[in-house]
Order: sequence, then structure tokens, then C-alpha cells
Amino acid sequence: MLASLAGKIPVPRLATRVTLRDGNRQPIDDAVILWFPGPASATGEDVAELHVHGGRAVLAAVFAALSAFAEVRAAEPGEFTRRAFENGKLDLTEAEALDDLIHADTDRQRRQALRQLKGLLGDKARDWRSQIIEASALIEAGIDFSDEGDVPAELIAPALSKVRTLLGEIEEVLASQARSERLREGLVVAIAGPPNVGKSTLINQLARREVAIVSPHAGTTRDAIEVQLDLDGYPVTVIDTAGIRETKDPVEQEGVRRARARAAEADLLLWISDPEHETDPHHGEAPVWTVRNKIDLDEAEPPASKCRGPVGVLHQGRRAVDFRISASRGDGIGELIAAIIGFAQDYLGSEEGALIGRARHRKLLQETAASLRRSIGSVGNGEELAAEDLRMAAYSLGRLLGRVDVDEVLDVIFSQFCIGK
Repeated sequence: MLASLAGKIPVPRLATRVTLRDGNRQPIDDAVILWFPGPASATGEDVAELHVHGGRAVLAAVFAALSAFAEVRAAEPGEFTRRAFENGKLDLTEAEALDDLIHADTDRQRRQALRQLKGLLGDKARDWRSQIIEASALIEAGIDFSDEGDVPAELIAPALSKVRTLLGEIEEVLASQARSERLREGLVVAIAGPPNVGKSTLINQLARREVAIVSPHAGTTRDAIEVQLDLDGYPVTVIDTAGIRETKDPVEQEGVRRARARAAEADLLLWISDPEHETDPHHGEAPVWTVRNKIDLDEAEPPASKCRGPVGVLHQGRRAVDFRISASRGDGIGELIAAIIGFAQDYLGSEEGALIGRARHRKLLQETAASLRRSIGSVGNGEELAAEDLRMAAYSLGRLLGRVDVDEVLDVIFSQFCIGK
């Protein structure tokens, strides 16, 4: 196929300028081609790259020429990465990292994905799995030589020491990176409160553009409005919700219902009030920050305090934060944004060496730790049970790397990739 299009097979891994021609030998484009014979290629298979000019007519002609060959079709989403995985060029954590890198919206997401792509978690998991297999081999050898007097004790003691060390390392990773996988999805901040207190004005301030309609009439916002922000590298989704109040309007009632639902799902709730609407904030699982808007209209407040930052107060036994802002004038907005960044850093984690990138990683590491704990506790009841628990721990790490029993997750993972990646 490549020889037919380009007139020759170029020297491997050397950019070569050629005239691409279709099946009738008509020129298509003046292009550059690269030839990567397998297994020394990105996917482990023979790979050719065609670097052509990007006009629609050129691309259409190239695709038409390729489609004329038998058994040639467009790649499915993630197919190239899946072939690289199946041919041992990537483990599953690295394949997932490539998808995360493609979809990274902020610099912190990009850096985390790049670290995973370089094998940060995969290398560690392979080392852990190797040590678990070594410990398992020692225990099983003790079982095989159980009639040799003190030989079992000599083998089991170092095995248990190794298992305890491994368990400590994995538990430390799980404890120190409580939400590191959340960096992929980011922080969700809901803005809620009564109608006409400035919620839409605030989201416009945070977004630095008009994403919501601002009106003096109550009930203008009927549905949730979302905006994606990059705050110091942290991905933050801010949601402007409908004003929460009792109403007979069925459309507004649905907006209020959705507002309450989104507020309940958020990681952080900003409850907005103003001098005319001093209402108690909605409480759910998420922390609640009360934000008193329109301080420019509050003549009783001293001017020096209008730009003051958050003040911590106790509210119903929970730690809350109060802000005083003017969303229309911008007073206090900088302090509010800085506080949200600080919250995101605490919530999402700031470790540059975070190992856990997805909920799947955390679940399998938790299963591994549980199996290691059971193996330690099983020794007194029989070495056979301890050996089986170690096999289960190694199995969980194998699933993490995608080397055992992952068929049920592969389609889900690779279907999220871009076409042709």
C-alpha cells in the first residue's frame, strides 16, 4: 500500500519527501512520509505516517486513495493506543495517562498525566507485584518443605517482613493522596441562594465574561449554567443555579429543584445573600461558604472592610467561611478566588508525585492492601491461606497494569479516546 501511494518504501525512521499518487497514478500531494517497521514502532506493528497539506480536497483525495485498498478502514477511537497496549508497548496505566493527556484542560492535569505516561504508577506497581510474587514463592516453598524441621520458619519470616513493608508503602500512598484522582474531573463549585442576590453577576466575574444573563427581575435564571475555569492550574467547574424560593411557576419550580440537586452534588457551595435577603444557607454534605453580596449598597459597613478577605466562623457545629463582596464592582472577588484556589489545593491535592490518577487505581490498590493484610493475619491459621491472599494481591496489581482479567474494562477505557489515537 505505501509503495503504491509513495512509489517506494522509504528508509525506516527517516523523513522522506515524495509525491503521493492515487490508483490511477494521478498526483495527490507533495508530502513527507515516515516508515516505522514493527516491532520498533509506537504500536509494535508496521506503521506509516503521511504528512500532507491540510486542505479539505487533499485530505479527501488521500482518504479516497486509502479506501481503495482492500482491508483498509478508519481507526476506531483509541485503536492505535489499544494496539500498543496489546503489543506490550504500554501498560494500562500508561494508556489511561495518554487519554488524560489528550483531554487535559489545565497545566496541573497535563503534568499529572505526563508523569503517569512516563510510568510513575506502572513502574511502582510492577515493583510491588514482583516483591509480592517473591514473598509468595518463599511461603509456598515453606509449604513444600514443611517436613524439613525449621525450614518453613526460615522462609516465612522474611516473606512476612517483605509483606509488611509493602503494605506500609501502599497504605501510605492511599492515605497521602486521598483525592488525587479527582484532579481529572476537577472541583465543582455551586453558587446558590435566593433570587436576585447577584449569583449570575458573580459567575460572570469569576469567568471574566458574560456567561449568564443579569437582570433585576427575580427568577431570571431558570436552569443551571456551568462554566469551566482554570484557577492556578486546578480545573474548577462553577455552576450558577436558579434562585431558591417558593414559587407557583412550574418552570421556576423545576429550576429550584435542579438548583437544590446541583448544590447537593457540589464539592463546595457558595451561598449568596445581600442586605435584603439574609437567609440561612442550604446545608448538605459539601462545605458551605456564605458570601454577602452588594456591600457597596450597605452604607452601615465601614469602607475599609469592604475588600476584607474571609472570616472563619462556626455555624451549626461546622467550620464555615464568610465573605463580603460586591459582585458588580469587583470588591472582594480576588480574595474569594484565592480562597477557592486554596480549597482546591487541599481538596484535590498538590503533590507533584501523586501516584493515583483514577478511581480504578485507588480501588485496586485498596484491594491489594486488603489482601496483604489478610495474608499477614492468615499465617497463624495456615501458610496455604497466606499464600492464596498473596496471589490475590498480585492479581489485583496485575489488573491495575492491565495484564490479567481486564477485558471488561478495555472497551470502556479506549472508547473515550479521540478518533485515530
